[in-house]
Amino acid sequence: MTTSYSIKQVSEKTKLPSHTLRYYEKEGLLPFVKRSEGGIRRFTDDDLDWLGLICCLKETGMSIKQIKEFVDLSVQGKGTLKQRCDILIEHKKNVENEIQAMQKHLQKVTTKISHFTAQYEKQAGR
Repeated sequence: MTTSYSIKQVSEKTKLPSHTLRYYEKEGLLPFVKRSEGGIRRFTDDDLDWLGLICCLKETGMSIKQIKEFVDLSVQGKGTLKQRCDILIEHKKNVENEIQAMQKHLQKVTTKISHFTAQYEKQAGR
């Protein structure tokens, strides 16, 4: 038997608010989530895997619109594997570029910390 989770349980597991999960479903990002006869969302482990990917993509800067495009292609099946791979390759490049930019910013901040530390230590007579 497949384990299923309520939206509350998924919210607790993922640390995502229930309203965010509902929003993702409304936007078509969770097309596989089933509902009970009473209309209650029932998430499976596969749905949690999808949600993990969605969160990863979102947290690394992919827009909801782009994620929706990726999900729509996934729903279409194996015939879209190349397109999905292309989307992920492009996203990976964007993430790598962002990391490079952030490394430069971090280096600048680190340099300023050293500069200011040296100044106040000299001022304090250390």
